[in-house]
Amino acid sequence: MPAPWLPRSLAVRVTLLCGLIAVSITGMLGGNYFFAARSAILAHADEQLITRVERLRRLLADVRSVQELRDQAMLLEALSGSSGDVFVLRRAGEAPLVEVNPGQVAPPACAVPTALDRPLARGDVCHSEAPGIPRMHWAAGVARAGHDGRMVEVLAGHALASEMQMIRRSRDQVLFSTFLAVLACSLLVYGVLRRGLRPLHRVAEQASRIDPVNLAIRLPEHDAPLELQQMVAVFNAMLDRIATGYGRLSQFSADLAHEIRTPVGALIGQTQVALARTRTAEEYQQVLESNLEELNRLRRTVDNILFLAQADHATLQVERTALDMAAELQRIADYFEGPADEAGLRLVVQASGTAWVNQALCLRALHNLVVNAVRYSTPGTVIQLTGIQEDGASVLAVENEGVPIPAEQLTRLFDRFYRAEAVRSRPAESSGLGLAIVKAIMDLHGGEARASCSASGAVRFELRFPR
Repeated sequence: MPAPWLPRSLAVRVTLLCGLIAVSITGMLGGNYFFAARSAILAHADEQLITRVERLRRLLADVRSVQELRDQAMLLEALSGSSGDVFVLRRAGEAPLVEVNPGQVAPPACAVPTALDRPLARGDVCHSEAPGIPRMHWAAGVARAGHDGRMVEVLAGHALASEMQMIRRSRDQVLFSTFLAVLACSLLVYGVLRRGLRPLHRVAEQASRIDPVNLAIRLPEHDAPLELQQMVAVFNAMLDRIATGYGRLSQFSADLAHEIRTPVGALIGQTQVALARTRTAEEYQQVLESNLEELNRLRRTVDNILFLAQADHATLQVERTALDMAAELQRIADYFEGPADEAGLRLVVQASGTAWVNQALCLRALHNLVVNAVRYSTPGTVIQLTGIQEDGASVLAVENEGVPIPAEQLTRLFDRFYRAEAVRSRPAESSGLGLAIVKAIMDLHGGEARASCSASGAVRFELRFPR
């Protein structure tokens, strides 16, 4: 489940994600640039400070007197980089010989003078910070005065006012550039996504036209992005299944109305005829008996439909027990011996082994198959009842000789209310639900119902129960 704070628009989500990526990348690049620029500015300031101290050390070696050194104060002040720079010349433990310190900044303790024989390096530079005073870098070294040869400490401090201003400008420029980069990236990504999602909008527009009247409409696979083509293909396949199921449902509704209308029409017609004039008790009894037959037919149709509805929504496994195929098929053959003799048919049983089935449902399926065989067999032929075990399954089969059934109709024999063309015109009491019930029973068992027919009209129905 997505977080409730996330926007519902996919384009906005991706735009925000790309914006975060842009912030990360430009932030890292900008931060790298900023710290590199900051380090370069501070290094340049330190180099300038070291250069000034070294110049002062060389200058002290050339002066002839302290007075001359004081006279060079204007020159020392001119060497300073800014108005806040500090220059101090002093002997250890004495007052400064020369001091240029406009802000009266106290030198920090970290400004330790380097030895006379060693040049200053960046590691000798220290810094100090105080409220109201810009950050200052300090460098100090020992020099030998030319007039008397005594050691003099040279101390220089540089106020980083201009450098810090440059650093702040670099920081602001990096932040502004990052903001512009993120904004431009977000706008470009959003625009590209809006354009890239147009095929998805067309797919949605096409899907909005699909309704029960226009189930033949399919989503355009060629126009969908590569990442959505599989989804569109699956959706179209789902629409095919829905269209097939809806078509079967429509046909089922029409056939159901037809099947119910026939007995209801017969009931109404017979009742109207009976009421047209006064009848004798025997005539009324005949009408009631005829109406009872139609009502029983109607009840059987309703019972079959209810069974199929329950089978379609079954969620529990059926209970199974061992079934002796030879014994049960023989009982069925004995039961149908009378109707078979009347139709000029003979039943033959050839079976062995057991099947793991729900006996009540299995016998009902076999009963429907045998009724179907007796009803549509050619007189003078044999109905074969077979029970064998093969390929990890128990197979019960009913085979009879009748009118050849085309191959394209065999797959539809198990549809509800469907009758093959070869038998549709023959009068029968069937409602067209017998084979549909057989298939539903096999589905409950996780098995399979098959139908085949040879060119000579040998029709074979197989029930394959998994072991």
